[in-house]
Amino acid sequence: MNLSDRINNMEESATLAMAAKAREFKSQGIDVISLSLGEPDFKTPKHIQEGAKKAIDEGKYFAYPPVAGYLDLREAIAAKLKKENNIDSKAENIVVSNGAKQSIANVMFALVNPGDEVIVFSPFWVSYSALIQLAEGTPVFIKGGIEDDFKATAEQLAAAITPRTKAIIYSSPCNPTGSVFTRTELEAIANVIREKDIIVIADEIYEHINFTGDHVSMASLPGMLEKTVTVNGFAKGFAMTGWRVGYISAPKWIADGCNKMQGQITSANCSIAQRAALTALTSDLGPTKEMTKAYHERRALVYDLLKDIPGVKTNMPTGAFYFFPDVSHYFGKKIGERVIKNADDLCLYILEEAHVSLVTGDAFGDASCVRISYAASVEELKEAMIRIKSALSKLS
Repeated sequence: MNLSDRINNMEESATLAMAAKAREFKSQGIDVISLSLGEPDFKTPKHIQEGAKKAIDEGKYFAYPPVAGYLDLREAIAAKLKKENNIDSKAENIVVSNGAKQSIANVMFALVNPGDEVIVFSPFWVSYSALIQLAEGTPVFIKGGIEDDFKATAEQLAAAITPRTKAIIYSSPCNPTGSVFTRTELEAIANVIREKDIIVIADEIYEHINFTGDHVSMASLPGMLEKTVTVNGFAKGFAMTGWRVGYISAPKWIADGCNKMQGQITSANCSIAQRAALTALTSDLGPTKEMTKAYHERRALVYDLLKDIPGVKTNMPTGAFYFFPDVSHYFGKKIGERVIKNADDLCLYILEEAHVSLVTGDAFGDASCVRISYAASVEELKEAMIRIKSALSKLS
């Protein structure tokens, strides 16, 4: 007996794989600084924790919730989208899931037929292509280079559209690059899509970690509400990764499809996590703003330290908590008999030599780069950059 072809053909998540290697090193007593996972290093704010405790103490949330989420949470999400994002959403448009990853999976399985194409703005979050392929679709990549802040253009999008194009997907702020699409750039993309039978999947999970002062939602643009699925959640902005609460706002026919899909896979998100999420949405954003301020300061620190490493090429990201530097200068270099052939080799070398875990850019669509998460303490970031610079200096 063998596993299914879909599993055998599916790549393991590179971010989770590197995190597992880092844990293996740590279990051996090695002091590893992990800059591989996209996970806030802050604790979930106290008032959100208290919201969960209150829900437990009330004893009302022991039964299965509605598949799409509690009505009051969906109404609160719709109100948030209207107030903060200028998206005219209602509870019937919202489906709450076990993280934004499941939200995206639901959308892919609800929309994509075998042979359908989904255009992916690259660099991209590692799971986009895997989820498209699991839905038996074909990912089509349009790539932005470091010289363009890793942002593909509306012109590239127009050239990539075929009769088989079913959807496009992008993230802004972007994982892995930290790039943020401007209003002008999104309007240009909307102009390409508006008259076509194509759905936009806008991943906005990092919306609060935005240093431009202007987060723009695709669904807020004229004519795009009924053509856009907005993906969001609580993991990044509220430091709630382990709570696993994500959601979509979508045209009702898509939301209904996702609700049907989720009903057969997991049913509803955890009842207590939903009550914590409701507390997060209906409380002051002070802790979120403080976290974003800390990320902004760390960004400046890491940028200066990266610029000081010979051969490393980086831009200044404008959101999220990642750098995506070009490290191809070191490809082909050696230490002893060991040759660094690519970003995979370089990440493994840095883990073994410097005891710092990064993620290869190949998994995100750019084999010249590595992803560095700066969701770590200032002390860890300083030490990590010292170690990386030292390790790279040994290559010749």
